[in-house]
Amino acid sequence: MPDAIFAHPRLAAVYDTFDGERADLDAYLRVADECDARHVLDVGCGTGSLAILLSRSGRQVTGVDPAGASLDVAKSKPGAASVTWIQGDATTLPALSADLAMMTGNVAQVFLDDDDWSATLHGIRGALRDGGHLVFETRRPERRAWEEWAVDTGPVIRNIPGVGEVEQRREVTRVALPYVSFRYTYRFASDGLEVRSDSTLRFRSRAEVEEALTSNGFAILDVRDAADRPGREYVFVARRTH
Repeated sequence: MPDAIFAHPRLAAVYDTFDGERADLDAYLRVADECDARHVLDVGCGTGSLAILLSRSGRQVTGVDPAGASLDVAKSKPGAASVTWIQGDATTLPALSADLAMMTGNVAQVFLDDDDWSATLHGIRGALRDGGHLVFETRRPERRAWEEWAVDTGPVIRNIPGVGEVEQRREVTRVALPYVSFRYTYRFASDGLEVRSDSTLRFRSRAEVEEALTSNGFAILDVRDAADRPGREYVFVARRTH
């Protein structure tokens, strides 16, 4: 089941406001240009920010996500009608013959079990055409991002039109590497509703990610820095080999 931050209707509706400016999306648009991708698959598309941006550039876009509440937000946005939205995950995808699949927002880290991760990569491979590309990011374990999260505990408050004042708090609840768990707590001033969202991410090493890719039918073309977060993430560029 998706985390509440994506699946709860009240949280999905305010997700973009707290997520802030998506400085990473322009870099992914450039990657789509680099790959000459006409049909792009956005895996874990969430509220649709990247999918709609790609569609506005004239591409055919398919967005897939298991969280219905996030997809409802995506479908309400201007330009959403030009995107094909699928509620599900990569293992349920048909053979789309897509030129490029993308996972942004560190979606790759939500797959905790090796079997689930392999099944996801296998599903993406099946949705790509022969020679199609896969591009995604994942945080570098050596940067120990969770230590920064643990000290950044102050509330974030946003006044959202049509919603009112919403307070967000984050706390790291468990570190048992390679797994890190954390909790977001939201409080809505309009009615006092408080909603918690618990999440766990897996921090895989570069070698682990590369092994999983090659084992599931991908050739690694490049491992890059994230343009907007230098030194913090790996960006993997791979190609379906067979």
